[in-house]
Amino acid sequence: MKKKRISTRQLRKWAEDGRKISMVTCYDATFARLVEEAGADAVLIGDSLGMVIQGHETTLPVTLDEIIYHCRAVARGCRRPHLVGDLPFGTYQGNVDAAVMNAARLMKEGGVQAVKLEGGAHCAPTIERMTTAGIPVMGHLGLTPQSVHQLGGYRIQGRTVDAAEKLLADACALEAAGCYAVVLEGIPAPLAERVSAALAIPTIGIGAGPHCDGQVLVLYDLLGLDGAFNPKFLKKYADLNRVVVDAVRAYAEEVKTGAFPDDAHSH
Repeated sequence: MKKKRISTRQLRKWAEDGRKISMVTCYDATFARLVEEAGADAVLIGDSLGMVIQGHETTLPVTLDEIIYHCRAVARGCRRPHLVGDLPFGTYQGNVDAAVMNAARLMKEGGVQAVKLEGGAHCAPTIERMTTAGIPVMGHLGLTPQSVHQLGGYRIQGRTVDAAEKLLADACALEAAGCYAVVLEGIPAPLAERVSAALAIPTIGIGAGPHCDGQVLVLYDLLGLDGAFNPKFLKKYADLNRVVVDAVRAYAEEVKTGAFPDDAHSH
């Protein structure tokens, strides 16, 4: 029996019912299969791949074609989770017509159910055009990685009264423009609670405390694949950094000594 994708409507109903939404990033078919088996509700094919897959210092170099490539792989690997593709830097900040076409490409060629973009009220006209064209849009406020240089680094946002009020106003503007959900990243937990209470759409937190309607983490981070990356908001559910290193080390040693392959692993 074919599995039914989790829809934007289902996510909103869960939020209304108080049922928390679990979301992880994913970039390939193998991990997509495992994430589905684990029962994640939603998968973000994020431009974070620029850092964890490509080795860049920021998400800025990622292209639309690269995101589409990874979206296709993930879509082939899982059938049930709600799939969201990130619009990379430079694909939606300019001409609205071009932004809509880029978002349409991401859905049509990447096989995702929605797109995500970063920014506040200034993005409202673009979001309105996308949603009018039938493209579901997830917003992203707070610590927006594509604006890392403008923000002066990866810094917690919304700490002052004025900044908090602006973020709340931006969230309301995104909802009014047609966003079906919004990611809140790197903001104080009380502010995330205020925003979540003010919106009828789901909020998905990362480094924003426990009061959001759901949570998202980078898959590689929660698996502990980078032993040196330990921000306060991150809980590592495994230490695969050590597992992988030990496994490859054992393999390399057995190859050197001739212990592998043995008769049991030969035809």
